[in-house]
Amino acid sequence: MTVLIPAYKPGDKLVNLVSQIKASSVFTIVVVNDGSGSEYDRIFNEVEKLGCKVLVHRTNRGKGRALKTGFEYILKKTGEVDGVVTADADGQHLVPDILSVAASVIAYPGSIVLGERKFTGKVPLRSIIGNKITRLVFSLVSGLEVRDTQTGLRGFSMSVLSWLVTVEGERFEYEMNMLLKAKNCNIEFKRVDISTVYPEGNHSSHFHTVRDSVLVYLPILKFCLSSLCGAAVDYASLFVIARFTGSLLIAVVGARVLSSAANFILNRLFVFSRAASGRKTIQTALKYYALVCIILASNYFLLRFFTVCGIRLFWSKILTEAILFLFSYIMQHLFVFKSKSNLVNRKSNALS
Repeated sequence: MTVLIPAYKPGDKLVNLVSQIKASSVFTIVVVNDGSGSEYDRIFNEVEKLGCKVLVHRTNRGKGRALKTGFEYILKKTGEVDGVVTADADGQHLVPDILSVAASVIAYPGSIVLGERKFTGKVPLRSIIGNKITRLVFSLVSGLEVRDTQTGLRGFSMSVLSWLVTVEGERFEYEMNMLLKAKNCNIEFKRVDISTVYPEGNHSSHFHTVRDSVLVYLPILKFCLSSLCGAAVDYASLFVIARFTGSLLIAVVGARVLSSAANFILNRLFVFSRAASGRKTIQTALKYYALVCIILASNYFLLRFFTVCGIRLFWSKILTEAILFLFSYIMQHLFVFKSKSNLVNRKSNALS
């Protein structure tokens, strides 16, 4: 088993962590110096003397890039066969928890093991709020329950490493992208309870509240914006077509045809970043328009129901879209744009 630790301007906690891992296991340790600067050479020299392999970024490139640099090195330069556990350099992860995650990697090959904090005890308020918001939004978009979406203590079998290096993201958003993409690639999550540790109130964290929050939520924001653009097209088209035809049915159908085409193009090119080519595009489009038909029927009957109840068309449309919004998100994410990548097929010889 290899422990991978991305580090940016670390303190002596990194040295302590490495010493404890070495004393408690025979794990290989790879540390990525993510452009920390020469004033931190002492720390990296010490962990190197303890038997770590230290990889160096000359400039700061972000946690996601540091993790991918480590994954690539482990894939190409080591004989690792069991898997990789990632841990943070700031003292948040305890050695017994690292060992527990490593054991789960062996027990559940082909899965992503998440070390989930319970967020009990003295936890900074911003961490509690940030985790609750991210957890809620992730659940709404993915349809999955993950208690700790921001955990840096994760475990991976070797069979998923080649997929991990293809996941988008260079900074903190990489870890969220990983979770969002995993379901589409048939990768399951396994959870291990770990201790909630925030050394010195988590002042050592290099998470930039505004910039990195935007990056973390960007995949979700793109998904939402795509649907909102489609909704705007649908909303405008509904009233234009209804005005000229006088038929609610024709207006609903016509508006949905136009908006679904816009939404499909945006999702295909910008949200999921899938190349629009050949047979795969046709299959995806067929699944997408099957979903459109389901939502179209639901849209019409809900509108009829609300208008019969005496609610004006304007408000009926808002209520209908609110009801179908979440359903559409989950179905698109889990089924329509589902990747059947052969990179992750749970065959132990995939990387041999």
